[in-house]
This record gives sequence, structure tokens and C-alpha cells, in this order.
Amino acid sequence: MQKRKPGLDYGSSIDFGMKSRQPTGSTVRPDTEGQAFEETMNKAVRYQGTAFRSIQAILSDVIKGFMLQQTTMQADRSFRRCLIGGTFDRFHSGHQLLIQTALRQADFIEVHVVNDEMAQAKGDWVQSLDDRMEALLDWLSDTAHLRYEIHVLNDPHGPAPTHRTADSIVATIETIPRCHQINERRYENGLPPLSILEAPHLNDELGGILSSSRIRLGLIDQEGHPWIPPTFEGKVLHMPAVLDDEFKTPMGELFEGPEDAPEVALSAMLEALPENHGTIVAVGDVTVKGLMDMGFLPDIAFVDGQTKREALDVSLLVRQKEYALHRKVVNPPGQLTPELLDVVRWSLEQEASVLIEVDGEEDLAPMFVLATAPLGTIIVYGQPRQGVVMRVLDMDAKHRARNLLVHFEAEQ
Repeated sequence: MQKRKPGLDYGSSIDFGMKSRQPTGSTVRPDTEGQAFEETMNKAVRYQGTAFRSIQAILSDVIKGFMLQQTTMQADRSFRRCLIGGTFDRFHSGHQLLIQTALRQADFIEVHVVNDEMAQAKGDWVQSLDDRMEALLDWLSDTAHLRYEIHVLNDPHGPAPTHRTADSIVATIETIPRCHQINERRYENGLPPLSILEAPHLNDELGGILSSSRIRLGLIDQEGHPWIPPTFEGKVLHMPAVLDDEFKTPMGELFEGPEDAPEVALSAMLEALPENHGTIVAVGDVTVKGLMDMGFLPDIAFVDGQTKREALDVSLLVRQKEYALHRKVVNPPGQLTPELLDVVRWSLEQEASVLIEVDGEEDLAPMFVLATAPLGTIIVYGQPRQGVVMRVLDMDAKHRARNLLVHFEAEQ
């Protein structure tokens, strides 16, 4: 399977400071210049106020700085064919750095993408093989310029133990032991060992290693930025009036129903609930109680004892005793407080059911849930005079939440 489109050849234009030739079967590690490059990359992934600087922009700056070395680097390509294996879920900047390491030193690369069966072993919410292949091919076609092939990987080692034309393999420090296993099998097969090209890691803004698992956990985006700007941490956020109309637009699938019979919309929502889903978060007294009356207890519930900013009758209040854990938090109307953010993060870590009673208003709580929860989380809330909204948390929802949050006004 191969997809090729005309594009620029960036593959040989970045010098990671790798040594140009090593003894067969050795591990090629970044030298001092390569470490300096990695440090530059890590430091460059920073917020400019509430704006984000993309890794692509950072790479572009680095490329310009190394462009004069392009001819020399092409001459320094020491290997003919380099093997790359991986899941490549939520294709991110760390994946790009891994592949660029191979393109820097090899004339041609083979990328082997693990099949769906092996990928699902990594946990829920790994993208399908088709989606992972599409993202990878889109990037390679614009970057590797006819210097690549892409294949499906059906076992942990793939063709590497018997590959007769490959002379190198790229790895991170964690996967080097597997490369040594491959070389042991190659020795048994009468083949020379592959030179191991060690690629550096890229750190995300939170200080962890940029990885697909951290993206699936909802911590960062594919460029390593957190979903809540660091400048907003610990501050009270005020929603500007300009966003009023934006919040009238449902942030997910709308299930219509009359206001005096919420079970109509809720029943339709439950029927549409994906079989494979994460934590279910319900926001709003009417929504939470409606689900409970139907025998469905949300994993996390936000209530404030009001509907349309009017106190509810005692008979309409949520039955708190049905929840294993109960927390109270202050969050005035039109605001998002640090205390609410802390409670949201805490609730997402619990295995037992959680009821969060808000003194003030919980209407904006979905913003923090969307920004902090893992992919696959279900958020359910009432849409005034329309029905109930259900959102399966994906990258698009997180991007929309962040795009709205950056317009909030932070108290100084």
C-alpha cells in the first residue's frame, strides 16, 4: 500500500547531529550538536500569551538554520534502507521527529504500521488502521518525497529479522532492546545486524514525553500543548458576553424533547450511547435526576439545585445518597474557578461515582471537562428549550473547548 504525492523534501534538511557512519549493528546516538537541537525543540514549544506556536513552525525555523548544510547531509547519508515500526496513533510531532531521524541518515525508509489487533492492546481509543495510515501518508507524501514505503505490521518484529536489503532501524531508547532482539534473530538467519539509529524524544509543555498515550488521556494535543493554557491555571476566568451566542450552539449531538418531559430526549440519548465509551459526565439537575429516575447513574454528576437560575423544589433535587463520593465547590455564575477545575480533575481520577454540588452555577463546567477528560468521555447536558446534548469527547471537541477558553478573561 503506497500513496505518493508531489511535495517538498524536508527529509534530509534537518541535522540532528547524528554521526554519519557507525560499525555495523551499533547504536547511533545524537552527539552534542544533536542534544542541543533537541533542547531547542523542547524549549521552543511554549505559549505566546494565549496563542500557540506549532511544532511545524518550529521545525520550519530549524530547517532554515540548517539549510546551508543540505548538500553535505545528503552526502552523509550512511544507510540505504532504514526500517521504522510503530502504531502512529494520533500522529504527532514526536512521530515526525522519529521519522526525520531516519530520513536524515538513510536514502530510503520503510514505515511499518501495526495492525488493528495489536494496536487495540495499547488501550481504548486507539485510532483505526485506516485513520492512522491516512495521517501518516499525508505527512510522508509532503515530507519524504518518494523516499518511503508504508506497510502493515502483523507481528512485533515484522520483516526485520529476515529483511535482506535493510541495513538500519530507527528506535527510541525504550525500543532499543527490541532492536537487539531483532539483530539476534538476524544472526540466527545468517544476516548482518541492523545499525540502530536512536531518535531523541520530544517533551510536551507539561514536562512529559510527547506520546499518543498522553494525547488519549486528554492531557495534551498532537503538538504537545496542554488544553488549558498555563497562564489560566490558578485564576478565576470570566466568560465574556461575546461568547453568549456561541454557547447557544450545541457542542455535540442534540436530542430534542419537551422541557416538561426530559425523559423523551434522555431516552433517545441513551439509545444512541456508543457501546464502547468512557466515563459518563452529566451536567445539570434536570439531566442528572432524569437519568437517575430512568435507572441510569452517571459516573460524574454536576448539580447546583437550580434550573434556569431558579431554585428547584425539594422533590426535584438529586438523590445524593446514591453517589459514593460527594464534593462541594464554589463557582459563581458566568465564571470558571480554580476550585472547580481542581474538583473536575479529582473526579476524573475516581473509580467510584461522584456527585459535585456547585454553590453558584454549573453551566460552564463542561468546558473544564472537555479540556481535561480523556478521549472517549461522554458529556451530557441540557440545552434550554431544545433537549439534551451528548458529546463523545474527541480531538475536535477539545480544540473547540480551548478555542473558547482562550477568550475568557482571567483575573489578574
